[in-house]
Amino acid sequence: MNARIKYTDEPIEARVIADFLPPPDQLIFREETVKVTLTLSKKSVDFFKSEAAKNHSQYQRMLRALIDHYVASYDVPPSPSSKRLPPKR
Repeated sequence: MNARIKYTDEPIEARVIADFLPPPDQLIFREETVKVTLTLSKKSVDFFKSEAAKNHSQYQRMLRALIDHYVASYDVPPSPSSKRLPPKR
């Protein structure tokens, strides 16, 4: 680590790169949320609180991500050939 750095007088090849980063307002991913009241078992809440503490996160955020992931895996848009009939009254 005590070795000296030896600099040379070589030309620097620099070029300008176009700005490719999005503006800060596009970096904020806010989805519309709805508050709900949900009763969970103590065991489930304790588990998520424990895991959140290990990962330096919030347990409610973990629960929300879990539910969002579940919905994303099962929320398949209907195909154009399948038409849903209105419910019978």
